[in-house]
Amino acid sequence: MMAAYTLEEKDSFIVVGVGMELKSAYTDYAGMNKEKETFWRAVEQDGRLDVLKAIAGNDYIFAVNELVNGKRKYYAGVMTEASVPEEHSVVQFPKGQYLVIKGEGKTADELSSMLTGIAFGQVLPEADSFAYVGGPNATVEMGQRDGLVYGEMWIPVVRK
Repeated sequence: MMAAYTLEEKDSFIVVGVGMELKSAYTDYAGMNKEKETFWRAVEQDGRLDVLKAIAGNDYIFAVNELVNGKRKYYAGVMTEASVPEEHSVVQFPKGQYLVIKGEGKTADELSSMLTGIAFGQVLPEADSFAYVGGPNATVEMGQRDGLVYGEMWIPVVRK
């Protein structure tokens, strides 16, 4: 069964965050998920996430993947127009078409790894009319309801 997704036009936007470089092999999903979870625990506990939330333009929390000079970067971030301290990274998302997949999970980690699996394991490999050609992509944690975290994955795509 094909996962439910939509294609949406988005204006360009900026996510400001704190990041790390993923060291696990590109195909090692378990390793990458472990690195990401460890990173999230750290930024939640040391106050870096609270600093970001304080300058956020909305309640969304972004988990961003970006390839920079061949390095796989991963960020915890927020959408903001505010100027920020220089230890923060600024990730520019392009204007254009985005593949949007909605979901929910028991935790933000579960939501993120599930949406990533659906996007890169099912939707993109089977898509005939559009393709991901790079650029930052993000899981967007939007809130909680009925004890579950809900959100979306946003991946910039081009028409084939």
